[in-house]
Amino acid sequence: MGSNMGSHMEVAKPAIFNREAAKVGGFITACKLFVRIKLRGSMVEKQVQWVLSYVQRGSVDVWKENVMEELEAEEVEYESVEEFLTSLRKKFGGGEEESVKVAELRKIEQGGRTIEEFVQEFKRAVRGSGYERRLLIEEFKREINGGIRRKLMESENPPTSIKQWYRRVTALYRNWRKSRRKEERLKKKEVGGGVPKQERQSLP
Repeated sequence: MGSNMGSHMEVAKPAIFNREAAKVGGFITACKLFVRIKLRGSMVEKQVQWVLSYVQRGSVDVWKENVMEELEAEEVEYESVEEFLTSLRKKFGGGEEESVKVAELRKIEQGGRTIEEFVQEFKRAVRGSGYERRLLIEEFKREINGGIRRKLMESENPPTSIKQWYRRVTALYRNWRKSRRKEERLKKKEVGGGVPKQERQSLP
């Protein structure tokens, strides 16, 4: 049933990859999504050949031809398309892609966005940056709004993992937003005459 639904689902194909390090991550993500939905169950060699059909232009064509010759001669064999995509990342991503991702990560900040929007943007930016564990947490703390950061760091049990930070920051923000909506409703009620003037003046 799942395979039938996948075969009729519209899935965007990846853009042509021409060995630009900054684009390798997006190319790999697009390939994985398409393969999982449209080519699930196909032989690994067919999946790899499909990916190679989107590797074009310039010197990358030479690499593609070499890979195809190795596959045909059975000099190389991949257990999964993910293994092949990992080798592609190592070949064309390398430290250059990592430095690009780090620079991108350093530019983002929560600003006026909701915490949900920021967390999703942060997760996207951190992929391929090489940041993990303590360094990842410190970067996340640096980029969220100061008030939220202080509340969690000064709490009785501060979060210790990045998943805890994601979860507790989101919960704290939602509670704050709910409280703000409640305050706004009360203010509107007071202004609208829901509470007599004398009583309004005596309220704390």
